[in-house]
Order: sequence, then C-alpha cells, then structure tokens
Amino acid sequence: MARRGLGSNPETDSTQKKPINKENLQKGRRIFSYVFPYKFKFIVGLVFLALSSSTFMVFPALTGKLVDSATGQATQLIQDINLIALGLFGVILLQGIFSFFRIYFFAQVSENAIADIRRALYAKFVVLPIPFFEQKRVGEITSRITSDVSQLQDSFSITLAELFRQVITLIVGVIIIMVTSVKLSLFMLGTFPFLVLLAFIFGKKIKKLSKATQEEIAKTNVIVEETLQAINVVKTFTNELFEIGRYNRSLSKAVSNSLRASYFRGAFVSFIIIGLFGGIVLVLWYGASLVESGELTIGELVQFIIYTTFIGASVGGLGDMYGKVQASLGAADRILEILDEPVEPSHMALTPADENLKIAGNIQYQHVAFSYPTRQDIAVLKDISFQIKAGEKVALVGPSGAGKSTIVQLLMKFYELSAGNILVDGRNIKDINLTQLRQNIGIVPQEVLLFGGTIRENIAYGRPEATEEQIIQAAKKANAYNFIQTFPEGLDTLVGERGIKLSGGQRQRVAIARAILKNPAILILDEATSSLDSESEKLVQSAMDELMKGRTSIIIAHRLSTIRKADKIFVIENGRIVEEGNHEDLSLNENGLYANLLRLQFELS
Repeated sequence: MARRGLGSNPETDSTQKKPINKENLQKGRRIFSYVFPYKFKFIVGLVFLALSSSTFMVFPALTGKLVDSATGQATQLIQDINLIALGLFGVILLQGIFSFFRIYFFAQVSENAIADIRRALYAKFVVLPIPFFEQKRVGEITSRITSDVSQLQDSFSITLAELFRQVITLIVGVIIIMVTSVKLSLFMLGTFPFLVLLAFIFGKKIKKLSKATQEEIAKTNVIVEETLQAINVVKTFTNELFEIGRYNRSLSKAVSNSLRASYFRGAFVSFIIIGLFGGIVLVLWYGASLVESGELTIGELVQFIIYTTFIGASVGGLGDMYGKVQASLGAADRILEILDEPVEPSHMALTPADENLKIAGNIQYQHVAFSYPTRQDIAVLKDISFQIKAGEKVALVGPSGAGKSTIVQLLMKFYELSAGNILVDGRNIKDINLTQLRQNIGIVPQEVLLFGGTIRENIAYGRPEATEEQIIQAAKKANAYNFIQTFPEGLDTLVGERGIKLSGGQRQRVAIARAILKNPAILILDEATSSLDSESEKLVQSAMDELMKGRTSIIIAHRLSTIRKADKIFVIENGRIVEEGNHEDLSLNENGLYANLLRLQFELS
C-alpha cells in the first residue's frame, strides 16, 4: 500500500511563512499589482477605513467627557450630558456607515483582484509543458489556486485593512494618553509591553501546537481514506492489525499535541487573569492616586483606561497581523513561482508559412535521441531514424519501456529532443507553430480520460464548433451511436467523473469519435484495444479502421494481432529500432524479436 500519509501535505505546506525582507516585499508588490486596475476603489476604501478608525478613536474621549459631566467636573465647553450622549450615538452611527463602505469597497477590490489572479494561474497551468506536471504533485499544483489564493484574498480584504487600523489606533492612542497624563502614560508603558510580549509568546506557542495537532489529524484522515479505498488489499494481506496500529500511533501523536496545547492554553488564561488584569489594577491604582491629588479627573482616568485597552489590543493584534503578512508573502511567493514558469509556445501568432498550414502526413525521424528532463542520465531513445509516407499505417512494437510512447510524444513536442530532428512534410517541427502542429495530430490513448460532462461535450471536444449533425456522423463512424441511443438522454447522457459511467469499450469509441471529428492528418493509436474484451475489441478495431482511412497512422500495440495489416512495423528495444518490415517478413525471421514476441503471445493465448 502507498504511504501517502507519510509524505508532505499540500494543504499544510501552504501555511509556510516567509520572513519580511526586501526580496519578499518586492514579490508581494508584484502580487499587489493585481489591485492596480481597481486602485480607485482601493483608495476610496482606505479613506473610509481612515474615517472609521478616526471615529473609533473619538469614542473614549466622549465617554470620559460624559463621566466628567455626570460628576460635575466637565469643562465649560462640553458639560451637557444629553449633548454628549447624542455625540456618542452620532459616533456609533458614523462608525457603522464608514465600516459598511470600507467593507464594500475592499470586497470589490479583493474579489476582482483575486479573480484576476485565479485567471492568470489557470491560464498558466494549461500552457505549462508536460515535464512540469511530471515533477509536481496534482495536490501541490491545485493548492496554488485554492489555499494560496485564499490566503491572499484574506490579505486583500481583511489583513491590510486591519493592519492599517491597528497602526492608526496604536499611534493615535499613545499620543492621546500622553496628552492626557504623561505620568500615567509612562507608568503604563513601563509595565504594559512586558505583559503584551508574554501574551505574544504564549499565543505563538499555542498556535504552533495547534497546527501540529491539525497536521496529525490530517494524517489520521489520510490513513482512514487510503485504508478504506484499498480494503481488499488490506484483507488480502491480513494487515488489519497493522493498519489499526498505524492509525492508533498517529492518533496518539495528535492527542499528545492537543494536550500540550491545552496545558499552554490553561497557563495563558491564568496569565491573562493574573498578569494582564493585575497590570490594569496597577494602572487603576496609580490613576486613582492622580485623581485623588487632583492631577486627573475621573473622566480622564476612564478615557485613559479605554485608550490603554485599545493600545493593548492593537499591540497584540499587530503580532497576529505580522504572522498573517508572513503567510501572505509565502503564498505570493508560491503563486509567483508558478507564474514565472516557462510556458509552451502554444497559441502564438502565426507566421505566413503557418497561416494556411495543411499537413499531408509525411514524417521523418533523423538520428533522434532523448532523455527525460528528470532522468538525464538514462537515454530513453538512441539514434532513432525512420520515415513514414503520408497515408501509411505504421506500427511500433516492443517490450514495455522500450520507448514506443516516447517516440510519439516527441512528435507532439511534449518534450525537447536531446539530439536529432523530426520533420513533418519536410519541415522541422521546431519551425512549425505548436498549436497548428497539434491540431493536425489526433490520438486515441489506451486509458481514455473523459470529462465529467455529457457524451456530446466529450465528442465535440475534438472540434468545439462542430454541428449536431457532424457530432452524430462522428459517433456513427466510431460505432458509438448505437450504444448512445440506448441511453434515455442520448448524447446528453452524463458520463461521470473520468467517464466512469461508461464501459471501457464505450469510452474508447467516444474517444475515437472525438478523433474522427477532429479530422487530423496524423493519427496516433496508443494501445487502444489492449484492455478490452474480444467483443469490445472487435467494435473498437472496426471503428479504428474507419478512422485510419486516408491518414498517416502510428499504432502502438502489444496485441500483435491488431497490426497484421500495417504497411510497416518498427520493432523497438532499449531505445533503438532493431527490426523493421511488414508482418509477414518479420514473422519469418525466427531469431528476431518480433517473431519471439509473436510466439510468446501465441503461447499465452
């Protein structure tokens, strides 16, 4: 069984943070450039944020004036309780209005900017070369457009606004308490930062342990998922107790981390009760002594206490904001990593030579050598040379791993050649527009992957602008229309994820219909009947015979019975062509690899 749960988890990887330095800030600025098209709304949102923060800071001052007015200590300027109360209601009303517009405009900016980032990422994904997808896990790639982008969305809509608010609150709050009472301010500032620092340390430790707990819980979920998916394998190898032990060990780690987190949470609550409230009591004690000496009024003390609470919340919030900014920079870094990847030169402007390109189907391989980018030390193909005339049916046979599929992948420019050239109609494929080249090549793979929509949509994928009649004709030529008509919804039948609602033979015939509709000059059949039963194979083979008419066809086959009618057969072994000829000639060479493969298949059958 695969031990996927023991590897890295894309979801947890996405929480990695980046230090705030010049390089990462520059990357953050690049991501923030997606906000520029909406800069007017962003500026309006900032204005309302500033207004909201300003009105928020007026509230404690009016509260203090209300207390002074009630105790007869109000100034001549403001002493009417009713007037002050109305002022407080006015502040609350303005705060609500400003907050609404702040959220509205920031939401407009963040939703549109995030949508642009998602569009850019998806557009990048589909034009990245095949080697990129071979080196990355699907979960890792999709996490870029899901969790990483969501992380940025929080930054655009919440984190930036909150960071701005906390900074304003901190600066304005410190200025006001210093104006209110320098003595009390210095006393508070001498004790408060120490308490906030301890709170920050506690919070960081708890967050770390909580994250570790979540990671362990995620691992236990993976164990459950893969065990249940492969329950037949578990029972076949009588590994029930092994899996129970594996789950229990992972769960025990999660419980251990959770208990440690609970210990720190309990200590943190005790610290808050004793330390933070103790500090507030000290400030109240010293403030009361200043009131008693006449240096402060009761209202000013109340005002001071509220502002101190605001300042403390801002300092604590800045620590959390700093962590969120780090996480956002990490997400931005991973997104830019994708956006900076080199792409395939597809859908580029056509040269005059390619505008009306019509490929006849003459193919020539000249001393082609190839090694996969991830395995440069292993030569997959070595000095491959052969020629196919337009309209010929050519078969590639040989043991698994000989390089048959690689030969056709190179024709479609999925990879760059290590050496040699491939010519189509006398032109090097390097000089042919990639989109034009692939539009003239059709493929029917061994494992057909259909999209989860309807049969109609899957056939039309070969030519999205095709008419209903063209789709039906393609289905008929592929021997697919008969079984399609047996479904109540006909062409509108949903095939399910990856085509799971259709049988193997039905999926193959839908793929053949798709290729027929595309009408390519060059056709690749990659072991298209190797996994089918005899009845399905007969129907699919008949459809393929129809499909191959008038086209250059390259057939990759393990069942040698399916290539007896091929014009030419190339036998591949260890990345080289060791034999070539038609079926009759090759089968007569008793010492040849082809004849040996024939004997093995005959014995097995």
